[in-house]
Parts: sequence; C-alpha cells; structure tokens
Amino acid sequence: MSRSNRAALRGIAAACALACVLPLSAHAADLPRRQAPPVLAPALPVFTWTGLYAGLNAGYGFRDGSGSYTDPTFGGTVSRSSGKGGFAGGGQIGYNLQLTPGSGFVVGVETDIQGMASAKANATYLGTTPYYNVAPRLDYFGTVRGRVGYAFDRVLIYGTGGFAYAGGSTPSSASYYSYTLPSTSRTGYAFGGGIEYAFTNQISVKLEALRVDLGKRYADPTSYSTTTAAYYGVGKTDPSFTVVRAGVNYRF
Repeated sequence: MSRSNRAALRGIAAACALACVLPLSAHAADLPRRQAPPVLAPALPVFTWTGLYAGLNAGYGFRDGSGSYTDPTFGGTVSRSSGKGGFAGGGQIGYNLQLTPGSGFVVGVETDIQGMASAKANATYLGTTPYYNVAPRLDYFGTVRGRVGYAFDRVLIYGTGGFAYAGGSTPSSASYYSYTLPSTSRTGYAFGGGIEYAFTNQISVKLEALRVDLGKRYADPTSYSTTTAAYYGVGKTDPSFTVVRAGVNYRF
C-alpha cells in the first residue's frame, strides 16, 4: 500500500471516531445535573396566646361610699367621710385559647386572689356622739372570670366578667355591739377589661380595671354602749370597689 493510501485511511478513521464522540458529548450535556437542592430559610413561628399562664399583679382599690345617712335605729344623722381605698396585690392563673393564629379572637378563663390594705376612715359621728362601724373589714378578694378579647399579634385587648368573693376580719370595737354581726365573707360579681402585651413568647404585661360588686347592707340595728358612750353599728355598708392594677404573666 502506498504512503498516500495509508494517509487517506488514517484520515477516514479519525473522522469516524470524531463522529462517534460528538453525539455522546451532546447527549451527556442533556443529562440532569446532580446538584444539592437550594437551602430555604426556616419559617418564623407565628405567635399565639394559646396556653396556660400564671403571674402577679398590684394596684389600688377605690372604695365606694360617701356623705351622710340617717341611722335606721336612732334616727339621727350619721356623718362620715368618703370611702377610703388602699393597696391591692396578689396573683392570677389562667388559660387562653386563640381561635386563629396571628391576629384573631382569644377566649379564656382566669382566677385570681389578692390582699387589700384599706386606709383607715376618718372619725364618724351620730349627731355629735362617736359612731363606730363594726362591719367586717375587706382584707382580701378573689374572682373567677371568663375572658374574651381580640389579639393584634402580640397585643391583646379583652373584656372580662364572672364570680367574685371577699372576706376579712372584724374590728376590735365589735365587742361592744349588742346584735349579731354580719358574715365576714361576701360574694358578688366582677367585670372589667384590659390590655396585655407580650414582650417575648413567655413574658407579657397587662393593665386592667376591674369593678367588684359585693352588694350593700343597710338593715342591721345600731346599739349604744354606756361603757364607752358611743354608738356601734354596721351602718350603710357598701363593700364594693373598683381596682386598677398592673400585672405580669409567664406563659408555659
């Protein structure tokens, strides 16, 4: 075979090899690439008011009652100063259920109990003779209430209402009272509203106003003690009050 023929055969072989390689390369380019899927940022959890919580509160109770009235037994005018309020503080525990995540209606139940330190009333007289009110003092109160509100994410505005109870001690001057003293415990109802803000998923603070109505008493007789030359009676007692308080809650 001549040298020119051998060169021609080598050219034909190279062309055939190239023709075979090109389709394989094109096919390989069409195959899917083996790459890791893109990493997506985790979705932030939606805040919810649902859950059990407990906390503390403190505020001021404004007592009702003022002016003068006619004594039911002796008929004279009992003059006294306006009703006095005082510090109130205690704790609460409750449960919330948020009906829709983010913003939406929230329902719940809460119970609380707190002590009260009422300021002492000014001197009271029946005519010009000293008059001592022997009605039981209001030393503590508690409530069991439902709550209904609307949450704007971490802000909750709510109304509340339910059962209220209270009790206290009898003043030392009651030993001069000639008749049966009223019970030291009282029951009634409470209602009000407030606003609560969650700083974190666990800690929230609230501001609340609550009206506590425990009924009125104005039927007990008045007695006179010759030993002390003074009158003793339950008088026109109104243990109802309004409390404005701030509180902090921890949600579990």
